[in-house]
Amino acid sequence: MDWHKKDINKIFEMTGTSEQGLSAESVIQKQSEFGKNRLDDVRKKSVWLMFLNQFRDFMIIVLIAAAVVSGIIGDLTDTIIILVIVILNAILGFVQEYRAEKALEALKKMAALNASVIRDGKVQSVDAEELVPGDVIVLETGNIVPADIRLIETFSLKADESSLTGESVSVNKNSDVINEAEVSLGDRFNMLYKTTLITAGRAKGVVVSTGMNTEIGKIAKMLDVEESATPLQIRMNDFGKKLSYLIFLICILLFVIGLLRGEDPVNMLLLSISLAVAAIPEALPALITIALAAGAKRMVKVNVLIRKLYAVETLGSVNFICSDKTGTLTLNKMTVVEVEENKDIKGELSGLSILELSMALNNDVNINKEQILIGDPTEIALVEYVKSQHAGLLITDLRNEYKRLAEIPFDSNRKCMTTVHKLKDKYLIITKGAAEVIAEKFYSGINKEFVLSKTEELAGKGIRVIAFGYKILSELSEPPDSDIIESNITFSGLAGMIDPPRPEVKSAIQECKTAGIKTVMITGDHAATASSIAKEIGILQENNLSVTGKELQNMTEYEFTDKVENIRVYARVSPEQKLSIVKALQKKNNFVAMTGDGVNDAPSLKSSNIGIAMGINGTDVSKEASHMILLDDNFVTIVRAVKEGRRIYDNIRKFVKYIMTCNSAEIMIIFLAPFFGLPIPLIPIHLLWINLVTDGLPGLALASENEEPDVMSRPPRSTNESLFSDGIGYHIVWVGMLMAGVTLALQAWAFHTGNPDWQTMVFTVLALSQIGHVMAIRSDYELLYKRGIFSNLPLFGAALLTLVLQLMVIYLPAANKVFKTNPLSMTDLVICLLLSTVVFHAVELEKYIKKKIRIKKNSS
Repeated sequence: MDWHKKDINKIFEMTGTSEQGLSAESVIQKQSEFGKNRLDDVRKKSVWLMFLNQFRDFMIIVLIAAAVVSGIIGDLTDTIIILVIVILNAILGFVQEYRAEKALEALKKMAALNASVIRDGKVQSVDAEELVPGDVIVLETGNIVPADIRLIETFSLKADESSLTGESVSVNKNSDVINEAEVSLGDRFNMLYKTTLITAGRAKGVVVSTGMNTEIGKIAKMLDVEESATPLQIRMNDFGKKLSYLIFLICILLFVIGLLRGEDPVNMLLLSISLAVAAIPEALPALITIALAAGAKRMVKVNVLIRKLYAVETLGSVNFICSDKTGTLTLNKMTVVEVEENKDIKGELSGLSILELSMALNNDVNINKEQILIGDPTEIALVEYVKSQHAGLLITDLRNEYKRLAEIPFDSNRKCMTTVHKLKDKYLIITKGAAEVIAEKFYSGINKEFVLSKTEELAGKGIRVIAFGYKILSELSEPPDSDIIESNITFSGLAGMIDPPRPEVKSAIQECKTAGIKTVMITGDHAATASSIAKEIGILQENNLSVTGKELQNMTEYEFTDKVENIRVYARVSPEQKLSIVKALQKKNNFVAMTGDGVNDAPSLKSSNIGIAMGINGTDVSKEASHMILLDDNFVTIVRAVKEGRRIYDNIRKFVKYIMTCNSAEIMIIFLAPFFGLPIPLIPIHLLWINLVTDGLPGLALASENEEPDVMSRPPRSTNESLFSDGIGYHIVWVGMLMAGVTLALQAWAFHTGNPDWQTMVFTVLALSQIGHVMAIRSDYELLYKRGIFSNLPLFGAALLTLVLQLMVIYLPAANKVFKTNPLSMTDLVICLLLSTVVFHAVELEKYIKKKIRIKKNSS
């Protein structure tokens, strides 16, 4: 509906209301017809669906299949244990996502609104969710607009519509009819939209749309799309499939070889199934989920709320961060940085120069009891500058001394604002506005060229300039005539302001560069302002490009795709263009993180690989569309999150290296033992113990491992990178062979020397070798003595506990019955302990050689 084209009487007629507002009966009827004034969670999942989604990964399906097979062959212990692991894994993932959704709901409750409405001719405060079309609403400075509203009365009204349009400067509003055929949202000056903010003035309006029928509701409906799998989910599913095929082939091979050797078919079938269950890393999915949940918990401490658990790891793949300027890269606080006073003016008023007095008085800033300033950000910046120059100054005292008698408000045609103040027995006239407009009002003795050239110089640096002029009159007409009081004024000075960069942002962007991450600024601000700040903080270099939305519109798709990776600043872009930026970068195989706080950002947040919403200034719609939320709206927090994401992914790779090495050793031991004329050395309960306890406890503690020294000095990993890349597959094979070789050698010696405890010794060496292995793989390059054996206390404790538990399995009579073990003599135990250190020393030697090769490569 084109409400902006309708006159006020037509609005009243169409909404069934009047200046007296709706009656109580009409409100009840309309609430029944239109429902609550709130946005539906279009993608919100039920608690049960959220829980069931934890079982979708292929690895989990493989584990469930293994549990079923174990049950069929009568091994109920394996079945129960595997199912417990699967359910535990699901609970962990569910709890994290559920907590994140509850935290998001808490953020929404904090933003709950009340609205002042006229009903039955009386002004009353109601919950904003109870508003209906036809309600007449009263708004003033500081109010958040609770619904889509057609204005019917305004006074010096300005609104911040950045949450909807991306325009960071407040927009002037009035109640006039708009007769143009096509008018964009940002140019509908007689409309206010849900979630926007009143920054100055006051108004009355008629609610025309509520809930999902508002403009932001329409955008919210666009977000009802299925999410794609994350890189880790893809890798794990791929890993699960390949592992399943490999295990199946090995089991078939073992079964066939057994038959050819004349073994009993039933025994070989049971052995093959046991091998299959042994080869599956039961603990791996749970360990990954725990690592991600622990990472999400750590991220809350650095002001990041993770909504989707896999987003914790996905951050490590990011190579483009597309960031809003206002509030994320900057302080979101306009600040006066340049002042040019008319040096020909001598003397002061109340200890202030005429320019400072003008800045303090010519504004509509409200001041509450705590002396907090509320109003238009530009005017607040002017007042705060004056306060910063005069400690202890109370603006309210100045306003009482120089009482405002009249004003001519700012409008888009005049581009200036004038206030009239009492000055003893005279009248002080203060005018502020655009420099080119104010300069035309100067009396002939003022050097206009100087004012305009200075303004142009500051504007070239991205600084917004406000010009001031004044005059003193002995008499004043009633009402004041703008043609008289705004003519022949004296130049007071210029105030240049900017939303300054956050102090810590420059170093964070440099850290991104070192990490191979490109930062892109996307803003609704002017190109000069955006480019100036981008250069200051290191985003825009000489060889990079800066484009405006208009220039982007004129580019062909081919031209834009060709240039997109070199563009660092986008100014004055539309929401549709933000979406096209994300898609163009993704088309060139980039992994994109996109920040946003407005409703207009929601589609691009949803389409990006990592959507990052703002927790303080973000709208509910942007938060719903995101994967994570910045609780402090700070760019630096993104960099911390990326670092944490890389650390977590490194640790997940260590899990895989650790667990699969032992599993490969188990497969080799069971597969090769018969070829050496040896009995099968391990029974199913031994394999399950190693896979769950020996692998599980230290593996769990690996999640606490600190980041590698080079974590932010290497490029982002490719999204197509295998879990076994960078030598992990090679490590699994050679260390698995070494572990199997040591174990089989021990078995051959003990078995052929007639040692009755040979099976317990084999079980012990394999279990304890994993403890040495986990201590060695804590770092890819650092030796353990340099890393510090106590630098990961949870891991040290887990390794110690695993050793104690293994000794209990050997020496406790009750455990001997369950695990079919025998107490070892001191000699046999020492032999086991010594042999179990072979893997540790071999992996430490591997790291030493790798580090030497790396140093030599970097120095050449």
